[in-house]
Amino acid sequence: MDCGIFTSKTVLLFLSLVFWVAGAALAYVGAYVIKSYDNFDSFIQDKYTLVPAAIIIGVSVVMFIFGLVGCCATLWESKVGLSFFFLIIMGIFAAEVAALVFGFIYRGKINADLERSMNDVFMKYDGHNAETKAVDYLQNRLQCCGVMNYTSWSNTTWFSSNNNTVPASCCKNTTQCTGRLDQPDQLNTQGCEVKLDRLLQGVLGYAMLVILGFAIIKFFGMLSVCVITCKTGSRRSGYQPLYA
Repeated sequence: MDCGIFTSKTVLLFLSLVFWVAGAALAYVGAYVIKSYDNFDSFIQDKYTLVPAAIIIGVSVVMFIFGLVGCCATLWESKVGLSFFFLIIMGIFAAEVAALVFGFIYRGKINADLERSMNDVFMKYDGHNAETKAVDYLQNRLQCCGVMNYTSWSNTTWFSSNNNTVPASCCKNTTQCTGRLDQPDQLNTQGCEVKLDRLLQGVLGYAMLVILGFAIIKFFGMLSVCVITCKTGSRRSGYQPLYA
């Protein structure tokens, strides 16, 4: 068997078999991104930041379905099957490139909208409403206090109506903490905006890195389809086994 064809077939078979694993991995990444954003959805007003995650999950579904198509088309060297597989790979490749582009675009928009939306939510904190639960979850999870830092609470209605104290979720140890600003050793003094921005940037960066890796695999897959199609069309006709 021609070395180029054998190598290309091996690449395509590996690509076909890895489709299911890759699809599962992409589905996990997409779900992880959505879950991470959902935990802090009260602070993120621009829902378009979830577009890359939605694309990732859509791509993973397609990869599960068409992995078998690529495997069969490669083994039987079907020109129709290989052409169809090429279109599949190219479509997924284009979707992954689009996800990368959206990721870069919305990664820069996260920080721009975060401070304003967080200030709005923190101002509505009253100890009982949905915003209260969101803020308490954020401050407990990230061990932070206030938007910029713990003194940011002095600008809120909660602070003035509760004896100039911050919520208990700002405290390092709730049993001994009074919530007073003049006792910073009892409080998590770092602001939540920087920590949340770092977390979301990290999640999106991780997703983009995974997408880039799979996009490179798709690129070599398309090259392999082209090699097999051109070789079989110019040098022989009919079916040739994978190992000859």
